[in-house]
Amino acid sequence: MRPKRIIEIMREQATGTEVTVKGWVRTRRDSKQVSFVALNDGSMVANLQIVVNPSLIDEQTLRRITTGACIAATGTLVASQGKGQSVEVQADKIEILGDADASFPLQKKGHTWEYLREVAHLRPRSNTFGAIFRIRNNMAFAIHKFFHDKGFVYFHTPLITGSDCEGAGQMFQVTTLDLNNLPRTEDGKIDYSQDFFGGQTSLTVSGQLEGELAATALGAIYTFGPTFRAENSNTPRHLAEFWMIEPEMAFYDIKDNMDLAEEFIKYCVQWALDNCMDDLEFLNKMIDPELIERLKFVTTHDFVRLPYTEGIKILEEAVAKGHKFEFPVFWGADLASEHERFLVEEHFKKPVILTDYPKEIKAFYMKQNDDGKTVRAMDVLFPRIGEIIGGSEREADYDKLLKRIEELNIPMKDMWWYLDTRKYGSCPHSGFGLGFERLILFVTGMANIRDVIPFPRTPGHAEF
Repeated sequence: MRPKRIIEIMREQATGTEVTVKGWVRTRRDSKQVSFVALNDGSMVANLQIVVNPSLIDEQTLRRITTGACIAATGTLVASQGKGQSVEVQADKIEILGDADASFPLQKKGHTWEYLREVAHLRPRSNTFGAIFRIRNNMAFAIHKFFHDKGFVYFHTPLITGSDCEGAGQMFQVTTLDLNNLPRTEDGKIDYSQDFFGGQTSLTVSGQLEGELAATALGAIYTFGPTFRAENSNTPRHLAEFWMIEPEMAFYDIKDNMDLAEEFIKYCVQWALDNCMDDLEFLNKMIDPELIERLKFVTTHDFVRLPYTEGIKILEEAVAKGHKFEFPVFWGADLASEHERFLVEEHFKKPVILTDYPKEIKAFYMKQNDDGKTVRAMDVLFPRIGEIIGGSEREADYDKLLKRIEELNIPMKDMWWYLDTRKYGSCPHSGFGLGFERLILFVTGMANIRDVIPFPRTPGHAEF
């Protein structure tokens, strides 16, 4: 008999039929006549209760039904007499597929998030992380569906690159050179000509620059893949390895870009509400009692469009009225999360798209405004998260872009191919990046970004 997944059994409710179900034991409790086994196979947050009659199962098998063990149960699906479940399996056969040692780390008790990160290879078996990773799966599908339905091309940009998109220099180097015997040039520098790629290369921090090339040929593209940043940060919002979604669109100005970003993120949140409600209700109960209400609020309210200069005025007025910020507020400041969240959570009480930032605090590729001081940047700010999307209209003018590259001393050897798009049929174009894990943080209500990716990579930690 083909085993059925628990989610199928719960949907069909085909009482009176014989079923086989396979999964992992969450708990077992015994009475005088029967044992009750809570079984979960990862298909949904709910467990399926298996009622085991000791007279039908040999004693040795019964002893092996412990928390964490993998079993197959065959029996009749019946309406449940107890509370908490609609159906249960009256088992007449139990097969032990995999024993669980008594030291199984996920016993029925509360575990801290820190402890669960130490057993990241097992934490997907917990109810909370099962819910998180099912939601993560749904969000990935929603992203692809959104862009596919709009006619965007899914474009694969390289993970290994010779250029630093952000210009921050916080990149992981890729090399096959012997670190104990590095080749040197005559002036004592490392001779990268002897490296695998014939030059210095790193893991990418963004696929944007290559994405722009694709947009100028295919019209509208998006990337979705892992990116890397060697930033020695231990905040709850940073990872060294994370996933990014980066659409780039020819003939989009900054307003088109903002409209797409708002439509996109509302689509993803609504997808979660429509397709992940069981898991969201569990997280709403166990993690964040305001989660579902907050998700619904985002989908039903327009985002505020706010120029950076006006945002600074609002923050300065708050300071004047006695509000305390850890970081200073002034025109030209790179806003901290506390500033972003004040605008979203306390002043407007809805998501905000902050625009027209000072050019000195933004990347070289952003289109300059006529005032010579600001650029057509846009950051989407969300409650509890702060910045969740960052983007801009890109500078399409060859001379302006070249001047900015020279001002920032960006090596021309890394930029010649990027500048070519401004030499050969340049066009207005825009794009943005969404940090996938920050989206999952918002949708799940979790507080630490390390808990929404299966195996977090952070300073000093690369286990599993």
